[in-house]
Amino acid sequence: MSNTGAGAGAAAAGSKGGRSGRADAVRNRQLALEAATALLAQPGRPLTVDAIARQAGLGAGTVVRAFGGKDALLDAAVSGLLEPVVQRARQLLEQARPDQALRTFLAELIAFQSAHYAISDQLGGLDLPATTALEAELVRVVQEMIAGARRDGTVRTDLDPAVTADLISETTHAIARSRPPSKALADAYLTVLLDGLRPAP
Repeated sequence: MSNTGAGAGAAAAGSKGGRSGRADAVRNRQLALEAATALLAQPGRPLTVDAIARQAGLGAGTVVRAFGGKDALLDAAVSGLLEPVVQRARQLLEQARPDQALRTFLAELIAFQSAHYAISDQLGGLDLPATTALEAELVRVVQEMIAGARRDGTVRTDLDPAVTADLISETTHAIARSRPPSKALADAYLTVLLDGLRPAP
């Protein structure tokens, strides 16, 4: 009887310990993710496991266990930032005329890239499948905006669509990296860019 009671008590304690351990793991994962996201918004801050751990108030080993490695952690952080941007692009494509969607989205994209302009400098050589998939989806949605604007006659058709997309991507990225950030500069850039993409009268 006493052995049975002791066994039941140990099982209950183990169950509680398991729940506590899982809760700690979830908490540590969230702390590490928030720390990595915060560091991504701070140009010049290193994105090492040790730096993320210090920001999170955790040990480096705990951070690694939470995600399985730096690549997976940064993939989760960057894809978490990108997902709302991609959703916004899809929303604009569904709700606005293609040329209006393009202008509105590019203005918002410049603001986003300006706030996180150092991210691309930190991610070279890393394995980021979720981030890569979202970037590809973002390119696809922008290409749909361009294709729709071409059909509507609001974007010229004498340029290859892929060239138009590259032109927009590269120049938007450059404007977003200007320092200090300037909304006036971004607005002027969009006006010149989109005026230049309109068909000749």
